[in-house]
Parts: sequence; C-alpha cells; structure tokens
Amino acid sequence: MAVPASPRHPLAYSILLLTLLYKALATATTASACSHLHPQDATFSRDSLQLLQDTAPSPPQLCPQHNASCSFNHTLLDNTNTRQAAKTTLDVLQHLFKILSSPSTPDHWIDRQRQSLLNHIQRYTRHLEQCLAHSDTRSQRQGPRNLHLSINKHFSCLHTFLQDNNYSVCAWDHVQLQARDWFLHIHNLTGNTRT
Repeated sequence: MAVPASPRHPLAYSILLLTLLYKALATATTASACSHLHPQDATFSRDSLQLLQDTAPSPPQLCPQHNASCSFNHTLLDNTNTRQAAKTTLDVLQHLFKILSSPSTPDHWIDRQRQSLLNHIQRYTRHLEQCLAHSDTRSQRQGPRNLHLSINKHFSCLHTFLQDNNYSVCAWDHVQLQARDWFLHIHNLTGNTRT
C-alpha cells in the first residue's frame, strides 16, 4: 500500500509565508503609524506661526545693543529623504519646545497662548516620535551628523544669547523671529514627509 506523498518542505513554506506576512504587516504598520501625520503636516507650521503670533502679539523689536551671532546654514536642511526630514523636524521641534518653555519668557507674552503653542509642538513631536519608531529598521541611520551638530550649536547659541542679555524683551524678540524662521523651514521639511 502506497503512502500519500507529503510536501517536501512544509516548514520552509511556512517560514516563507510568515516572512512575507511580517513584511506586509510591518509596511502597513509604518504606513498607518505615519499616515496620521499627513493632514497635520499640511497645517502644522501655519498653526504654529499663528500660535506664536498670538503668544507675543506685539511686533518683535530688534535691539541694536544685542548682537546675536547665532547664524544657521539653512541649506543644510535641503533634504529629499523622508525619514531624515522627519528626524530633522523632530530635532528642531525638541529644541524649540525647550527654549519656548523657559520660565523666563517676557511678561507681555500671553501665557495661555504660549501653553497652547507648547502643547501643539508636543503633540506633533509625539506623533513624529511614533512614526520614526515604527519606521523600517533598515533605514534607522541618524542622518548627516553635521546637520544635527549645527542645529544643536544654533539652539545652544540662542540659549546663551538669552542668558547673556538677562532674558530681556529684545532678546526674546530675537528668539521669536528665529522661531518664526524655524517654523517656515519645518513647513518645507514636512513637505518632504508628505511625499
């Protein structure tokens, strides 16, 4: 009596099937983890700029006695890599949150609006962190080291500038202008994450 033939390598087929399912699930998870950012990407910077303006409604005044040499080469931000753009955006937002959450902000800033801005930044930062955490592990490079060192150096300079000028209103006005510039640059960076 003949024994029915069994598949040659059923375990190999099972492993192959599981591998394909895992890759499909990982791609779907990454897509769903980051898909919630797309509508926010389109409006985040505009909303942040509005909240920043509401926080400090009087137009910023630059004081001639304060020299801030905190320049930043913004061409370093030109990046078409979606993951790197998200990582850079996260890095900048973490620095902006830290500097704008200082207890030494000027008295004329509206604290309720500043808290709204900080909450807005924090929510988007959390979403970026989740998106980056769910990204494909094969692309988890830190990105250009000089870019992140330059960002760190720039924000360190802004902190020093505030301290050296005793957190004066003019010094904060300069920081406000810098924050506006960063939100505009974030708009360009998040444009890369929408593609």
